[in-house]
Amino acid sequence: MSVHLLPWDTKLNLVQEANRLYDAAGTFDCIQKDDLVAIKLHVGELGNPYYVQPVFVHDIIRRVKEAGGKPFLTDSNTYYHAQRNNAYDHMNNALMNGYNMAPFIVADGLKSENYRTVPTKGILKEIEVSGAIAEADAMIVVTHCKGHELSGFGGAIKNLGMGCTPKTGKFRQHRTVGIEIDTSKCVGCGKCKEACALNLPEIIEGKARNTSGLCMRCPMCKQACPMEAISFVNQENICRALASAAFGVLSTFNPKKVSYVSFAKDITSHCDCLPSPGDVMMNDVGIFASDSPVSIDAAFLKMIDYKVFNTASTVDCMLQVHEAKDIGIKGEVNPKITTLG
Repeated sequence: MSVHLLPWDTKLNLVQEANRLYDAAGTFDCIQKDDLVAIKLHVGELGNPYYVQPVFVHDIIRRVKEAGGKPFLTDSNTYYHAQRNNAYDHMNNALMNGYNMAPFIVADGLKSENYRTVPTKGILKEIEVSGAIAEADAMIVVTHCKGHELSGFGGAIKNLGMGCTPKTGKFRQHRTVGIEIDTSKCVGCGKCKEACALNLPEIIEGKARNTSGLCMRCPMCKQACPMEAISFVNQENICRALASAAFGVLSTFNPKKVSYVSFAKDITSHCDCLPSPGDVMMNDVGIFASDSPVSIDAAFLKMIDYKVFNTASTVDCMLQVHEAKDIGIKGEVNPKITTLG
């Protein structure tokens, strides 16, 4: 399956050129008259300046309407406590970051109560899919390509697997990773507890301990430890879980009803989930379009030196791509890339 690429060339009108890309890739062929079309995106944590520029999303909305669809912007609430933890704050965050040209419907409800549990393949046996995603007729998955502290890389597969699931689904994926505290290194300083939004680590007899069933294995405590006493166990499982969850999400759509557009611009070391995304790690690449999450993620990774992501996270970015392919998500791990001239 081929992937189409529009190089990021600011000598051109990129919004206009993006429409050539969509036409070449057949991005809107998945839409029929009166389809309720989810435009799945990440609105960016408030304070983060690096996310998909709204002008491109607004033009995608226009094209969906021209194809006869009824578009709505959507994303799921976060498990961690920040600006997108509930629907009210999430919608305000979306408006603050400029997404205002179509209704923004939080996919999993006010407090993440709206979802459907479906069977899946791979490391997970089942996964919760956010209700507005599961009930949509078609979906355009709009992704910002960037690094990620746990999975190495955040692309279309992660946008599906993590972004289309409610808090319970996010938790299920993260808990495939284990955590250990080396008490021979720990000095009981409490920095891990201060960094944790839920204050989960305990300091007992001068040593940190984290046995809480609420811990989602975010890297905050690990990064905050001055003694490097905290480590993850089987961290690569998060990549397998993303692929497994993505398979479940896609099972709620009819074939050929999902398209993908990925923006490889402002490629940062950290995820859009953080208000402080870290440094831009490489030059802008362009906009990719495909009908496969496997192919579009593989194409991006093929175009860059993704080993810088691997080094930063200690996992192989390509693992989630291979896993998604292996469990049955369509696409190629070495796709043909057609560059628009």
